[in-house]
Amino acid sequence: MLADILTWVGAVLGITVLLAMAFGAAALDYGDVRGWRRARRSNTPVR
Repeated sequence: MLADILTWVGAVLGITVLLAMAFGAAALDYGDVRGWRRARRSNTPVR
């Protein structure tokens, strides 16, 4: 019985970690796209 509970707890924690990684990657990609658009509209020369 304890093994079953620990298995489910581990599975839920694993799914949580995978979802956090996916949302984190999407947030970083969104930030890169926003920064690229901002840099493209800027009049500041790029080094």
